[in-house]
Amino acid sequence: MISAFILFLCAGIAEIGGGYLIWLWLREGKPVYWGIAGGIALALYGVIAAFQSFPSFGRVYAAYGGVFVVLSVLWGWGVDKKTPDFYDWVGAAICVLGAAIILFAPRQ
Repeated sequence: MISAFILFLCAGIAEIGGGYLIWLWLREGKPVYWGIAGGIALALYGVIAAFQSFPSFGRVYAAYGGVFVVLSVLWGWGVDKKTPDFYDWVGAAICVLGAAIILFAPRQ
């Protein structure tokens, strides 16, 4: 479970970081190499996520969505300096609960 969490964390940082670099390039006029670095980070995200040991692609990506939401809230707070409010945290908690159900529910 620890390795799954570490992979989700690394994938999230690559995806959010890559998207953020592209955002800065296109929306805030940063140099084109910021966009290229963002594209590379987004490609790394796909590779990192593929190392998960869960057998179902759809379940891995659905569960990752919950982690992505929490990391996005934290990224906005730490990097973009937008303080999350109560509803950001409640929504993120609901997403994590949903991700846990998707990954760890008993199945046949």
